[in-house]
Amino acid sequence: MEVNVYNIKGEDTGRKVTLNESIFGIEPNDHAIYLDVKQFMANQRQGTHKSKERSEISGSTRKIGRQKGGGGARRGDMNSPVLVGGARVFGPKPRDYFFKLNKKVKTLARKSALSYKAQNNAIVVVEDFNFEAPKTKDFVAMTKNLKVSDKKLLVILPEANKNVYLSARNIEGANVQTISGLNTYRVLNAGVVMLTENSLKAIDNILI
Repeated sequence: MEVNVYNIKGEDTGRKVTLNESIFGIEPNDHAIYLDVKQFMANQRQGTHKSKERSEISGSTRKIGRQKGGGGARRGDMNSPVLVGGARVFGPKPRDYFFKLNKKVKTLARKSALSYKAQNNAIVVVEDFNFEAPKTKDFVAMTKNLKVSDKKLLVILPEANKNVYLSARNIEGANVQTISGLNTYRVLNAGVVMLTENSLKAIDNILI
C-alpha cells in the first residue's frame, strides 16, 4: 500500500512511501488487541484501594447484646459489619493489577491496530519536521494544513523531540509519542495516526 508524503504545510511533496504489508496489511487479531489493551489499562491502576476490616475499626469491644433471643444477628461488638459504622466484610485490599503478556502477542496486537488504521485510511505520513521553539499555534497550524484538526491525533516520532511535544501538550485530543512508547491502546484511541518518514523506518525495525 502506497501513501503520499506531505510536509507540515499540507503540501504534497510528490514522494510516496510503501507501508509494509506485514505490519499495515495483516488480518487484525481482535483477541490480541483485547489482551494488550487490557494489560495497558490494568497497568494504569494504582491499586491503592483499601477498606477497614473488623480488627482495624476503632471502637468498643463490649458485647452489646445477649447471645440468643434477640431476634436478629449476633452482633458481638460495635465493630460488627451489620451495624452502621462497622467494618466491611471482604473489602478491597491494596494489590497490583499487572499481568504478563507474551512479546509476540503484544507485537501482533500493535500490528493489528496499525492495520485497522491503514484499512480506514487513517494514516498520514509527513516528512521529518521540527519546530524552532515550543509554540502551540505552530502545531495547530500543522493540523489545519493537514486537515486533521477536528480529529484525535497521535503523532509518532522516531525519537523524543521537546519542541514538538511541548507544542502539542495543551491541545485536547493531540498526543505525541516516540516509537519506543508506541502501544495498541493509543493507536486505537486516535482518529488519525501521523507518522514521519523516519518513524516509518523505525517501525519496520521494531515490529518485523
